[in-house]
Amino acid sequence: MNDSDDDATQLSAHALVALQEFYLDQQKKQYAEFNSYFVGSIEENWQLSQFWYSGETALRLAQEAIEAAGSGGRIACISAPSVYQKLKQLWNEEFSAILLEYDRRFSVYGKEFVFYDYNDPLNLHEDLHPHSCDIVVVDPPYLSEECLSKTALTVKYLTKGKILLCTGGIMEDLAAKLLSVKMCKFLPEHNRNLANEFHCYTNYESRLDLDSIV
Repeated sequence: MNDSDDDATQLSAHALVALQEFYLDQQKKQYAEFNSYFVGSIEENWQLSQFWYSGETALRLAQEAIEAAGSGGRIACISAPSVYQKLKQLWNEEFSAILLEYDRRFSVYGKEFVFYDYNDPLNLHEDLHPHSCDIVVVDPPYLSEECLSKTALTVKYLTKGKILLCTGGIMEDLAAKLLSVKMCKFLPEHNRNLANEFHCYTNYESRLDLDSIV
């Protein structure tokens, strides 16, 4: 073996190491991106009345939203970041999702994050056109008539028809009046126990009305 052969072998070894480092870096980036979508990767802020769903509930609601949206469907999550996060874990090219949220920490999700303040319910990003979402999943942050009434304006603006609402049992009558939704049998659970009885409501025939988490 001559000197030029030695140089080629060394170059090849260096190139292999560089390639391995590149792939490792890519894997780390992909892992970090996937990990950022885990429920709880952004901690609850109780001052903003944030209470994340359990992993099982987030999965069930995400699966329901995907099925309801249909192939090529668009899903909007209003004040429901843990459902959005689970949707991103399940993501494939058959649906898309956006998150409307007041907490700007969720802007790490890039263009799919839309700043949203229920106090100004129709002040939305210009790309959010009327009736542009196949289903809206919504969890108003406060159990109050004002919060639900204002949030309902956003829901009706965005949805093509289907609504999946998660809120307290005390809001049942108002929810039915504003959004024509009915309470489902499925009982959503949170990572932390809530003092208020919590329910899911839909305005369409849903698998959530078949059973609850066992």
